[in-house]
Amino acid sequence: GRVAVKESNQRWCSDGFEFRCDNGEKLRVTFALDCCDREALHWAVTTGGFDSETVQDVMLGAVERRFGSELPASPVEWLTDNGSCYRANETRQFARMLGLEPKNTAVRSPESNGIAESFVKTIKRDYISIMPKPDGLTAAKNLAEAFEHYNEWHPHSALGYRSPREYLRQ
Repeated sequence: GRVAVKESNQRWCSDGFEFRCDNGEKLRVTFALDCCDREALHWAVTTGGFDSETVQDVMLGAVERRFGSELPASPVEWLTDNGSCYRANETRQFARMLGLEPKNTAVRSPESNGIAESFVKTIKRDYISIMPKPDGLTAAKNLAEAFEHYNEWHPHSALGYRSPREYLRQ
């Protein structure tokens, strides 16, 4: 099926990726995107693994970004792969408490979360590959700027070559 949707706040997707700093430190990033407007709603970076607690932080940050202190009026689909941090019972319960409806892609079918997969390629190619990353702290600060630039300026063909925030302002 199609991952993209016609309206914001109907389906969000989440995934993670990792990269190495020049000093050998490995950073892991978990993020959430809106499947309509492509805005990176929230993200977290850690030197630890991909865990349920980090996913829950990203969920909460995404809900706060879009709804403030309210909860969504109708459930927002939360589309993820089958990683254990997403399948964990406490993650799924927390999602439902926030008004998110957890949905997993078919096993061994990363294209089912194509918007998230495409975002990973973009952020690695257009941002991480060129940003200074001598160590984890510097990389995390530069990653914050990368996410902000992506949301404000990165054009998407699906959005008529507008950035996520340009699209949202219309």
